[in-house]
Amino acid sequence: MAPLTFLGIESSCDDSAAAVVRSDGTILASVVEGQAALHAPFGGVVPEIAARAHAEKLDGCVSRALAEAGVSLGDLDAVAVTSGPGLIGGVLSGVMLARGIAAATGLPLVGVNHLAGHALTPRLTDGLDFPYLMLLVSGGHCQFLLVSGPGSFRRLGGTIDDAPGEAFDKVAKLLALPQPGGPPVEAEAATGVARFPLPRPLLDRPGCDMSFSGLKTAVLRTRDALVAEHGGLRRQDRADLCASFQAAVAAVLAEKTRRALAESGALVLAVAGGVAANGAIRAALQGVCDALGVRFTAPPLRLCTDNAAMIAWAGIESWQAGLVDPANLVARPRWPLDASAAPMIGSGKKGAKA
Repeated sequence: MAPLTFLGIESSCDDSAAAVVRSDGTILASVVEGQAALHAPFGGVVPEIAARAHAEKLDGCVSRALAEAGVSLGDLDAVAVTSGPGLIGGVLSGVMLARGIAAATGLPLVGVNHLAGHALTPRLTDGLDFPYLMLLVSGGHCQFLLVSGPGSFRRLGGTIDDAPGEAFDKVAKLLALPQPGGPPVEAEAATGVARFPLPRPLLDRPGCDMSFSGLKTAVLRTRDALVAEHGGLRRQDRADLCASFQAAVAAVLAEKTRRALAESGALVLAVAGGVAANGAIRAALQGVCDALGVRFTAPPLRLCTDNAAMIAWAGIESWQAGLVDPANLVARPRWPLDASAAPMIGSGKKGAKA
């Protein structure tokens, strides 16, 4: 039997993306157009600007993906599109484009949960068997998921306020570093020493939930004390503050990961999301896995951050498992993977928590 070929469309935040993926795991094309330059003057993602950019760029992304894959719309078996969670204007842009393609071609539509796309990516890149523990750690989301099937996710914990990537962005802004904040904070931390006693939130409480808002506030207060003492923020102090912040985030994620592995009994930890690119955090997670005899894996960075290949793959997995639901084509700002879990509190600047 010939493999299925799916077009994937992703527009949940500030990346417009399209991809063509086969059910044998072959990524024929993956196109991502970021919007960082559009949002940089505002210090964060502006939903209205993001939605307009998606409306302008998505059809071009689809055309490029089809051309790079060497296929036409007639060669496709279905269209998979992110229908939540995320910034509603961006999600609507992708859903309406997918609906238009389906109406013109007669292709079936598969609505995909953006978080499921991340959670199932290790199946595409590493061929992982179910079950496994997924740590999704990004600018808009952070949660531990026990992944037992294409539609079976149990959330063990998550952030109750700022996601780690959001905290990195806010700390970078406090320290006059460029956006997005992850890479510049990590670069500064490489030349610093973690000498400031910043808090490790929620480590004194049981469970796998996390909080990073208070850590961000502690960085602000430490910065202000340094400015008052020295008449400004010295370069080495800034590097040391970045190192201290990064060490605190890594320590929290490592300990919560240890707890999640113990609770789930999983033998594999997979990590996805932009923050998974941070070397200190990856090293801390690898150390936990090594100590427990658990396999550690992370998809390539281009598939860790938002992309449409993961959406196409999640659509394929859902299709093959018979989980396709036409109701999933409603654009949703919130869409929890684990409907039985209590809603997460708060919503980040890069998208609603789920």
